[in-house]
Amino acid sequence: MELEQRREFKVFEEYGIVLDFLPRGVARRSSRHVSTPTIQVVGEAMFTLLEAAVRPKANVEIAGRVYIGKGRRDVVDQILGRISYEELTPEARDALPTAIEAIIKRQEQRFVNFVNEAQPVSPRMHSMELLSGIGKTYTMKILAERQRSPFKSFEDLSARTGVQDPAKIFAKRVLDELATEQKYYLFTRQFRR
Repeated sequence: MELEQRREFKVFEEYGIVLDFLPRGVARRSSRHVSTPTIQVVGEAMFTLLEAAVRPKANVEIAGRVYIGKGRRDVVDQILGRISYEELTPEARDALPTAIEAIIKRQEQRFVNFVNEAQPVSPRMHSMELLSGIGKTYTMKILAERQRSPFKSFEDLSARTGVQDPAKIFAKRVLDELATEQKYYLFTRQFRR
């Protein structure tokens, strides 16, 4: 029963944003070489970085949204595996911040809910303080305002607290979690080889 409960909460990526297309495949330091056309993708649920083999004659668009979940896929033939930030191509690294911000804007309510429900991570630090530019002063404003009434949108959050461009703030945190080791992970899963 306990194993079934754990499986129920496991998150799989269903959709992702294409960061780069490698028509000749990829070569890894670990001597793994894939010679089929490959894409590097960031998932929309947990911002998982993935490489996937592309179906023959599939139309691949950089910054395009592709189905990467289980079952029949139009563009992706198979998921080759998770990759680290360091394994991204330079082009994929350049595209990543824009892709993350686009995902956050499409999922605005998810991040507004985070602001409405965020809790302390330790007796001295609130999880809101892990967001770039949100120190103790903004955290106290946010907590006071959400107690009056929950935030409804990024615009509402900005108007009531003075926090500028919440989507960029969240995108910066996600990028930090993907690119560098963190003590706390709010939106991504820690990458382990």
